Amino acid sequence: MRRRKGGDHTLAAYKSIRAARPDGAPIYIICDNLSANTTPAIRAWCARNKVELVLTPTSASWANPIEAQFGPLRAFTMANSNYPNHTVLAREMHAYLRWRNANARHPDVLAAQRRERARIRSERQQRWGRPRTKAG
Repeated sequence: MRRRKGGDHTLAAYKSIRAARPDGAPIYIICDNLSANTTPAIRAWCARNKVELVLTPTSASWANPIEAQFGPLRAFTMANSNYPNHTVLAREMHAYLRWRNANARHPDVLAAQRRERARIRSERQQRWGRPRTKAG
């Protein structure tokens, strides 16, 4: 884990993704509009290496399907936790992801995904100007 998000770290991640697919096939990376994701150096590297950045609209986490996986990750590894350092936190997150991949249909995982999807949908409705229902 990094202490800050910078273009150099993002470019290193993109290079790692490209290295995993050395056949030269185009790669599409879905990411948000964080400035560290789209520096001039990153855009130039992507153009040379058949990598296309697909940017989600601002304030549109609901548009990225992977977002539904972050709720369970938070619930199962970070809620009510106090890890002594980033190394231990990363270890716990990796352990959860290994468990989650082995138990993808586990009722707790499915319930957590449903809750996160509902949260994301409600966020979408609020951000796109749909009126909130009035209590009463």
